[in-house]
Amino acid sequence: MGVVLPDQIGENVELFRSVYRKHHLSGQIFLAHKANRSSALLRGLVTTEAGVDVASLGELQHALGCGFGPERVMATGPKSPEFLWPAARTGATIGLDSPAELDQLAALVRIQGLPRVRVLLRLSGFEPSGVKVLTRRSRFGIPIGELDAVLKTVGRYDHAVELTGVAYHLDTTSPAEKAVALEGCLMALEECRGRGLAPRAVDIGGGFGVNYLADHAQWERYTTELANAVLGRCPPLTWGGHHYGLRDEDGTLRGALGLYPAYRPVAGERYLDDLLSRPATAFGGRELATLLLEHLYDLYAEPGRRPGLAVRAQPCSRGRPVARHADLTRSRCPENGMDAGPDAECEEKIGKGGRKKDPRDYLHAYPPRRPRPRARQPVWTRCRTASGSHRLRPRRPPAPRAQ
Repeated sequence: MGVVLPDQIGENVELFRSVYRKHHLSGQIFLAHKANRSSALLRGLVTTEAGVDVASLGELQHALGCGFGPERVMATGPKSPEFLWPAARTGATIGLDSPAELDQLAALVRIQGLPRVRVLLRLSGFEPSGVKVLTRRSRFGIPIGELDAVLKTVGRYDHAVELTGVAYHLDTTSPAEKAVALEGCLMALEECRGRGLAPRAVDIGGGFGVNYLADHAQWERYTTELANAVLGRCPPLTWGGHHYGLRDEDGTLRGALGLYPAYRPVAGERYLDDLLSRPATAFGGRELATLLLEHLYDLYAEPGRRPGLAVRAQPCSRGRPVARHADLTRSRCPENGMDAGPDAECEEKIGKGGRKKDPRDYLHAYPPRRPRPRARQPVWTRCRTASGSHRLRPRRPPAPRAQ
């Protein structure tokens, strides 16, 4: 089980910020609201320098209610008029997914007399300039081939919108595909500047991967047992015996496992570091981070959640439950083999009174609680005293009948 700790969200932001410092980059980090819906997480995030990425009216209202100013809010995703209007009215930055949204936003600004709204153009359909890379078509964004027409529209709506940058959103976690998209965004920024516009940021979205397990061996064991269940060698592991893309053909396992990998060797801030260190073919093989730095572009990123602990409960020889956990932000735990970061912190708590000194630990192992026997409530009866007054006295329970 993965546990998200509210007081660790600032540490998660700092891990991504350390990658920015490593590559000498500036910019903003927007944590995705859909992955951090709890008010406790948002209230912890508001105390940091990070912003929040919202994709609906409810998420926008929640973020503003938790204390985020509009300058720290990024509105993305398909936008209904009910979502677009308050996003523009409050002054949030809006990521536009289509020319229709641009037209709708410009009309709102004109009719309601709003100040200029900061916008990013979310692009899609990038083509690699060198070796062909198979890419998955994105559900979001303006095709890169339509950029010329959209920039003309942006120039026509200069009174209503301020183009601050471009963005992409890919339905993949492949670093190679994301490197192609980031390279395409850099080329799009050059085209914007050639038209007299002054964009200054690239939003690379999220999809940096999350580790929900403490080590790779746990994931290997699960997928192996799932394959054995498909082949009929053990009872089903999933609801309704779902095979997640695998099938049994005469005792041979076929198909491809269609599961989100619960463990990734490179995830989170390490994924971002790997992406920024990749070469850009169209720019002479120079690193993407170097190109961002030389052009003084800001980098926007939208990471999701990050579990703080991996917890496993199991009985021990004394019959009491054991809560074993590993900090997923650290390295390898020598006692239980759970993998996490360079300063491993793992601990085993047995029985009543076990309590970890780390204030982030909300997990205590206690014996199973037994229901406390309820005391019998006395039954009162009304009786007359010798003076003629009335008082209450407990009624004696009836004597058991002889068998």
